[in-house]
Amino acid sequence: MERLDCSSPSPSCPFVPSCPRGSVVRFDGSTVWCHHLRLPRSGQTVKPSYYVRFLLALLALLVAAADALPAQSLRDRFSQLFIFGPGADPLFLAGSANTNNPLTIQAHGTHYVPAAVSQNGALIGFLSEALAAAVANAPVGATSGGETFRFEGGVPVRTSSSAGPIFAERAQTLGRGRLLTGIGRSQFRFRALRGVPLEAIDLIFTHENVDFAGCDEAFGGDCTQMGVPTLENDIMLFRLGLDLDVTVHSLYATYGVSDRVDVGVVLPLVRTRLSGRSHAQVVPFGGPTAAHFFAGRPETPELVASRAESGSAFGLGDVTVRVKALLRQTDRVSVALLGDARFATGDSEDLLGAGHMAARGLAVFSGRRGNFSPHLNVGYAFRHGDTQTDAVLGTAGFDHLMAPGITLAADLVTELQVGRSPLRLPQTVHFDTPFERDVMPSAIPDVRDDLVNGSLGAKYSPRDGLFLVGNLLVPLNQGGVRPRTTWTWGVEYTF
Repeated sequence: MERLDCSSPSPSCPFVPSCPRGSVVRFDGSTVWCHHLRLPRSGQTVKPSYYVRFLLALLALLVAAADALPAQSLRDRFSQLFIFGPGADPLFLAGSANTNNPLTIQAHGTHYVPAAVSQNGALIGFLSEALAAAVANAPVGATSGGETFRFEGGVPVRTSSSAGPIFAERAQTLGRGRLLTGIGRSQFRFRALRGVPLEAIDLIFTHENVDFAGCDEAFGGDCTQMGVPTLENDIMLFRLGLDLDVTVHSLYATYGVSDRVDVGVVLPLVRTRLSGRSHAQVVPFGGPTAAHFFAGRPETPELVASRAESGSAFGLGDVTVRVKALLRQTDRVSVALLGDARFATGDSEDLLGAGHMAARGLAVFSGRRGNFSPHLNVGYAFRHGDTQTDAVLGTAGFDHLMAPGITLAADLVTELQVGRSPLRLPQTVHFDTPFERDVMPSAIPDVRDDLVNGSLGAKYSPRDGLFLVGNLLVPLNQGGVRPRTTWTWGVEYTF
């Protein structure tokens, strides 16, 4: 880098003509710094570098390694937490169903399984789908960080003062023929579901409302009522503890097709670790013998059971392809449209992807006042599938060049649910007899899964074209399955 003294007036000031062609000039009040950037000339394309080839080779090796992982899926592992003893059905009571018991006792073995009690199946399904949705919707960073340029008469002209936001979009494009590549690492350990700690989810599973021909006569009451026969009052208390840890390594690239159009791709490599513990206890309504138990005999029943499961999965997540078009640009304000699509390339059974395609469209507004650059993103996310809703997207914040090579970025990132969530919690179970009462299946609140996060990060450029990225994402509300914090680190390079 060439240092030119500008401490006193001279005919050569303001020194822009003194810098070599293709340089970018920084002026700190007394000194002009000429940065010799390796920029493509007008009409020149970027050739693949060793850096890009290394990224592609690394991706191939990591994806190949994923094929060697165990075949049992993480959803299967989760389902195992509800199975105690022989049998493939969740909440099956192997002790009651033991063939050594009388037939009248064996019949009670299936009175809690989801096939018999839709409420119980809905509760287990809600938990499984909520975890999958949280992993699948991991946030993706900006498409055009670093320095942005356009060509005027074959000469590159800077269109941004800072290195750009991290979890928001800015309207400026990279510039014709420029290429941005990067590696990012995001890690989040989910801690709560709608504010309820994942390590202590308390559930109550209720008995099937039994009714059959001759039931009223056999038990002396109306079997359509919950509580007739009396054994329907037996409940199963259940405590579930989950630890879900997700690490996403994203390989991404954005290319400037023209001064107004960028195209990009994000290849996420996802590692998901799931461990869980479950503890179940049948609470009989009467005695002296029991009809519902995990093991033992009706006279000496085992009413308590526990289970632990753990597993991990690694592989390609949902690949994202993006296009951004700059509509208008002035010295103060820029406007662009961005569209992207997430393809269902990740294995949803292993909590690596959503299992269905998603797309979003954004209107991007950027301002510029000196080194301060506010931005606003407004858009809509469409999700194809039966387990997630569409969402209205909104992000507002700024990026600010604090010092040469150091950019601070702060944003409020929101995702507001459209309509009622298909993930429904079971309703309160009403018992009619012998005492009229209501039982809540869980303490999980039936609220909207809106997501509001605060983002604070920085970019540091140790030399031209190279950027080190760090960011902290913090939940500001309790919708959905959320981590306490999400840390993101990355390296970007602009050619």
